[in-house]
Amino acid sequence: MKNKDREEKKKVKKVKLSAYGRKMARKERRKDSLFLMPSFLGVSVFYLVPFLVVLFYSIVDNPVTKNYVGIQNYVRILGNDAFKTAAANTFKFSLMAVPLAVVISLLMAVLLDQSIPLASQFRTIFLSPMMVPVASVILVFRVLFDYNGAINEIVKFFGGSNIDWIKSVYAPFVILALFLWKNLGYNMILFLAALGTIPREMMEVAYLDSSNSLKLFFIVKIRYLSPTILFVTIMSLINSFKIFREVYLLSGNYPTDSVYTLQHFMNNMFNSLDYQKLSSGAIIMCFVMVIIIGILYILESRFGKDMED
Repeated sequence: MKNKDREEKKKVKKVKLSAYGRKMARKERRKDSLFLMPSFLGVSVFYLVPFLVVLFYSIVDNPVTKNYVGIQNYVRILGNDAFKTAAANTFKFSLMAVPLAVVISLLMAVLLDQSIPLASQFRTIFLSPMMVPVASVILVFRVLFDYNGAINEIVKFFGGSNIDWIKSVYAPFVILALFLWKNLGYNMILFLAALGTIPREMMEVAYLDSSNSLKLFFIVKIRYLSPTILFVTIMSLINSFKIFREVYLLSGNYPTDSVYTLQHFMNNMFNSLDYQKLSSGAIIMCFVMVIIIGILYILESRFGKDMED
């Protein structure tokens, strides 16, 4: 009987403890929810709700009558010549700018990771564009690439003729130079930080196995840098889609066709209050960005799994 009483008391005690544990867990969850509530409200108000509003405007005929039209707005915008030009220019620029920004900044980081003279001074020089206001940078590029600017003086010195760089087919290369000059330093610092996290023991063992520095770079360093490469690629991609500010300051609302970007199209649709084209274009742009970033995450995940193995 005594043994049975003890067992029953233990069972009751376990039930009480489990009930107490569940009660404490609920309290912790409520506490965590309270801490997360401001962030959740902020994301909802400034991101989720505006996105839903844009999605709503993209499937109605206009903001007044609000009649449902399905995918009609998307069909119209995909057939719009201005949108197709802007989308093509934006993706062409991204295809040029993003790989160059990643590769050049990675090579700069690898070089500065070595024991070379004046390495800290070079880091400061490469980071200086981040501290310069965009308006000042645009002024410098205007002086350099103006019809009577410094670059044309060099071209004439070698027997060429003046080129209107900002209003010609060469304009994307001017924007590309500006983009790289502005973003390489930040990317380089990210890669330098990642290089510093690679275990030195691993590098020493790999160096003993293969004294080929190039092979060591691709087999060991690149694999350890894969998460940073993904992050830098995504940031560079986002920045390449945000190049509108620089292009606008250089050439205004309606630049030459070669640098007419999606942001120009969106800005002009907003000025003309064409919410349907604006909303449909924004949703398409968001959808494409999600697909691209998803593909990058899948590639990095497979690459990272290979590294873990």
